[in-house]
Amino acid sequence: MKNEKEICDMTETLLSPIAEKLGYELVDVEFVKESGEYFLRAFIDKDGGITLDDCVSVSDAFNPVLDKEDYIDYSYTFEVSSPGLTRPLKKEKDYIRNIGKLIEIHTYSAVSGCKFFRGILKSYDKDTVTIDCDGSIYTLERSNISGIRQAFTD
Repeated sequence: MKNEKEICDMTETLLSPIAEKLGYELVDVEFVKESGEYFLRAFIDKDGGITLDDCVSVSDAFNPVLDKEDYIDYSYTFEVSSPGLTRPLKKEKDYIRNIGKLIEIHTYSAVSGCKFFRGILKSYDKDTVTIDCDGSIYTLERSNISGIRQAFTD
């Protein structure tokens, strides 16, 4: 049986070229168990945002591939949606897009007594992320980051 990461990796490998061909970016894939049921979720995006029709198009294009490849040993529901306003930063282009923008970071262990940071993304590399929190600069190890996403502003 494949684990969650293997299922997500396989889905991303199969779905990315399909999404790109249709004009979308595959932002993230998750395979989760909620209330005793499994869900395979694909999050897509494009300039101008995502509509319900966009989600249906990607789902319709990918469902035959899921049926053919049959790589998931569980009964599950496949869903396609937008990553939302507070999408996570997962890929290189997510970091590039958010340089100079407000982000939120949660860490596994405290840094300077904090496990939550909200500030402007200054820079990043393969090992660290640097954020400006009202004039205080923090360089956080990526291995200590449990979540990083765009911040929602009112």
